[in-house]
Parts: sequence; C-alpha cells; structure tokens
Amino acid sequence: MTEVIEPSIETVTIDVVLSALADPVRLTLVRALDAAGDWTCGSDVLKGSRFTIGKSTLSHHIKVLRDAGLIRTRVDGIRRLVTLRYDDVEQRFPGLLSMLRERAPARAAEEAPASTA
Repeated sequence: MTEVIEPSIETVTIDVVLSALADPVRLTLVRALDAAGDWTCGSDVLKGSRFTIGKSTLSHHIKVLRDAGLIRTRVDGIRRLVTLRYDDVEQRFPGLLSMLRERAPARAAEEAPASTA
C-alpha cells in the first residue's frame, strides 16, 4: 500500500475545517474518533449511529477529513489506521475539537427563564 499524506497543520485553514465538519456524517466520524482513538478503515465506526453508509462513501468522508487536516491515516501492513489529529488541530485552532464533543442536553427547566409570578 502507498503512504497516505495529510496536509501540514500550518497550511490548514478554518474555512476548510468547518466545511468538512458541516456534514453530519463527518462530524459523527470525528466524534467517534475522539471517543475511540484509532480505528481501521472498514471497521464499523458508525455502529449505533443513525447513519448507514457504504465503503466508498466512508472512504470519501475519510478523504475529506484527511484533506481538511483533521485526521491522519497510517498504513500498517494491509491495514489503514485512522487517527484524529487532536494535538495538531488543538495547536492550530485551540478549543475547536473540545467544542465538538457531544454534551448531555440541558434540562428544559434549567433553560427556561424564571417565572416572575
């Protein structure tokens, strides 16, 4: 297999990153990587999510995320391991990935303004 090259983090721009993250499938992939660490291409990374996508579509989303500088693909024999470039992205865009982490929804009572009656 050939080596997979990702862009240097210094050349990554916020508009490209945000464009890549605008797709719900890619956002789910980034969150899955953040939670799980490395995974291999072809593994069921979206298991338990509402998305069902084919291998070619998954490959496309991985390419977009890699080209946006968000992930790294490492060749290990016949496997390709995908990793979130957390430290690189954090250095370039501090706080961005931590903002993407899913949070438990706030209770409606906490969000509602206090009654003045």
